[in-house]
Amino acid sequence: MNHDPNCIFCKIIAGQIPSRKVYEDDDIFAFHDIHPWAPVHFLMVPKLHLPSMAQLTPEHERLMGRIMVLAPKLALEQGCNPYPEGGFRIVCNTGAEGGQEVHHLHVHVMGGPRPWFKG
Repeated sequence: MNHDPNCIFCKIIAGQIPSRKVYEDDDIFAFHDIHPWAPVHFLMVPKLHLPSMAQLTPEHERLMGRIMVLAPKLALEQGCNPYPEGGFRIVCNTGAEGGQEVHHLHVHVMGGPRPWFKG
């Protein structure tokens, strides 16, 4: 399924729920986390509704590769300090035991001066 009408992230991508957008292209949408754990904290989501990392197949390699390559660029643009003194963390929770709360694949990008609220 390309879109889940009951998914909060699908609604954000569609503009039905407001967000503070960081980035958008044909395949990826990035927006600030509503409850940030760090000075810089945004989410990167595929526009394609994928419930989690557990549903990825080889056809998603390019999409996930693009997310990973784009993350450092967006992290710097959003205020993370450059590597190696600065940096950021990428987290992708998967399933209930992995701490996933919204079942639309999403990657957290967090950074900025420590200490952070969590993590």
